[in-house]
Amino acid sequence: MQLQVTNSPFTAEQAELLNKLLPTLTETQVNWLGGYLAFYRAGNVSAAVSELAVSQVVEAPAPAAAVVAQGPREATILFGSQTGNSQRLAGRLADKLKGEGFEVTLSAMNKYKTNNLKKAGYLFIVVSTHGEGDPPDNALTLHEFLNSKRAPKLDGLKFSVLALGDTSYEFFCKTGQDFDIKLAELGAERIVDRVDCDVDFEEAAAGWIAAVNGKVSAVATSVSPQGIANVASVTAVAPVVESEYSRSNPFMAEVLENLNLNGKGSDRETRHLELSLEGSGLTYAPGDAVGVYPQNDPALVDDIISFLQWNPQESVVIGKAGETSTLREALLHHYEITVLTKPLLEKAAAFSGNGKLADLLKPEHKEDLKAYTNGRDLLDLLGDYGPWTFKAADVANLLRKIPPRLYSIASSENSHPEEVHLTIRKVEYEAHGRPRKGVCSVYTSERLEAGDKLPIFIQQNPNFKPPVNPDTPVIMVGPGTGVAPFRSFLEDREESGAAGQTWLFYGDRHFVTDFLYQTDWQRMLNDGVLTKLDVAFSRDSDEKVYVQHRMLEHGEELYKWLQNGAHVYVCGDEKYMAHDVQSALLSIISNYGGKSPEGAAAYLTELQEQGRYQRDVY
Repeated sequence: MQLQVTNSPFTAEQAELLNKLLPTLTETQVNWLGGYLAFYRAGNVSAAVSELAVSQVVEAPAPAAAVVAQGPREATILFGSQTGNSQRLAGRLADKLKGEGFEVTLSAMNKYKTNNLKKAGYLFIVVSTHGEGDPPDNALTLHEFLNSKRAPKLDGLKFSVLALGDTSYEFFCKTGQDFDIKLAELGAERIVDRVDCDVDFEEAAAGWIAAVNGKVSAVATSVSPQGIANVASVTAVAPVVESEYSRSNPFMAEVLENLNLNGKGSDRETRHLELSLEGSGLTYAPGDAVGVYPQNDPALVDDIISFLQWNPQESVVIGKAGETSTLREALLHHYEITVLTKPLLEKAAAFSGNGKLADLLKPEHKEDLKAYTNGRDLLDLLGDYGPWTFKAADVANLLRKIPPRLYSIASSENSHPEEVHLTIRKVEYEAHGRPRKGVCSVYTSERLEAGDKLPIFIQQNPNFKPPVNPDTPVIMVGPGTGVAPFRSFLEDREESGAAGQTWLFYGDRHFVTDFLYQTDWQRMLNDGVLTKLDVAFSRDSDEKVYVQHRMLEHGEELYKWLQNGAHVYVCGDEKYMAHDVQSALLSIISNYGGKSPEGAAAYLTELQEQGRYQRDVY
């Protein structure tokens, strides 16, 4: 029987949908749907949707009786992420919009077809800024496209941008700002102002997601058929049991081992840290990282308190909910005191009796400000620009929270159940007449012992993952502590019996004292888990040799590996090493592939877009 519009309360469009649906239903589905609609009519809309979600009748097409709201019903969410934070936040927004009945496209920027931009409806950008104002690797192509002559007019597109960054860098959130400005220039309508997030981004990001959701929910007057289908298809799957521990609720992991990997006589100290995950429910995969919340140097904390003549036992606020602790504990565990940022100096200027600080913050002194903040800390600021009028109670508004330090995981969960291993190099140097210490690296090397507890969380990094196919050849470039994730990669391949060839390029200063995990690599070479190992020790010869030199020496063979489908992974210093390694790759592709510089760059970009060239650089 066909439903006729003339004798029903339905529109022609609704009648057409019902006529398509009803003949496909079984008797059981018709009976269930009748009960569902009766429940819906009683006014229990949210409960009815919940009942539908848990029913697990995924095969039944969704009811078509919902009101279709006016305005765009599609939303595209694009993320540019180096460590996974932007991707995680983009996924959180996607879940919210699906709940409003939107058909959501969630994609990494380099996987998105740019010719779909004009018909995106809503476009939401979540992107971090990397290095000195650069887009993350998977945002490069879209960033370049929108800033090229090929960028289309985007009249009618509605958008908003969430930018992640770090105020200690000069070009704070520049990539997000670039996207925000360019989309508006191309004619798109900004529906929620851009939000720029510092390293403590959770609260600001949650506010942006709520604002976006609130804006679009004005047109999502009811749950659409697509929205109900989304809920059903997601909840019908057995739920994944996740750990209760996260960035905002870290797990107190017991230290099992804390070993110095460098040999006697080395001018470096690199700690191998083994942590217990027992009872946490935390899991990880090769390529992921651990976030560590460190302690500030007690001596520096005491010097700051002494300089200001404050009472270390005075109670101060440490959280938005009004939690308190003693001043000393707050400076030890909760607030950043080793980095100067422009926002910090701007806040501090209001408490300074020294006009020179306000003068330093003027636009014409931008370079002087940059030079001053480089390598100085809170104690320097206090000594240089007093007298000060702030009190201990002002600390909560003056200082930002101490950010976690991310370290690439150096173990396989399959090799070390309920454990995670980290590789941390101690940082010490002299600057501006005072010795300086890396906050986390010195904490772990000098004040952390077996049996102590360390607050941690797992940072998933979907942008740095070994190939799914175990037969795929893998090239790994990891000098110094950059070798950590490749220990994880190879341990995991060892456990799974992966057959693909592997080639590791490793470098450090001295072979005798600085060859990190040497016995592991030797064992893996003997067992065939590691096919090739090329090393470069820069201080063992008159002429310094680095990993990129070894790559160039083996350029012909390396190019053959690429042609045979090899994936390339680079981990370590972004400012120098990663650039030098990329230059070496471009040279190899050009020389042995017979390509122009432009052709070599296109080849490497294609590898990147295919997920065959991945970087974890910092």
